[in-house]
Amino acid sequence: MNILHYSLIGALLAVNACNTKPKPAADNTTAAADQGPAFTKEGELYFISHTSNDTISKIDIELATTDEERATGLMYRRQMDENQGMLFIFEAESQQSFYMKNTYIPLDLVYVNAQQEIVSVTKYATPMSEKSLPSYKEAMYVVEVNAGYIDRHKIAFGDKISFTRNK
Repeated sequence: MNILHYSLIGALLAVNACNTKPKPAADNTTAAADQGPAFTKEGELYFISHTSNDTISKIDIELATTDEERATGLMYRRQMDENQGMLFIFEAESQQSFYMKNTYIPLDLVYVNAQQEIVSVTKYATPMSEKSLPSYKEAMYVVEVNAGYIDRHKIAFGDKISFTRNK
């Protein structure tokens, strides 16, 4: 083959690649391609003051309860509303560690023990970073919210969470 043939083959491959449609998500919950997977409300979570026992704030939550859901988390999402977050539920309390690989949204991570008490917080996690973000203490739950949420709502160590799941 000569250079012209290679050029034509390359051009045809490029055109074919541009015409390839992405596979739809298995559960059809994806938003517009530029926004990544869509949020699916699966419950509500309340942050509760440890001093007054009053509700500090409430968010709608998406749950991560399986190994696959926990491994994916909020990856590939381009945005999340202020009143939304993800609750990771683990089978046992242990030290947890997260990273921000393939996560475009800056996040606050809230580590919560089996008594649903906040034991550790990572604020303003850097998007796309593979740096380990450990809990430093044992946690059974991790709540991910938009970066700055913890500061804006004055959520502190010792505050608690309470959550409900949709039926």
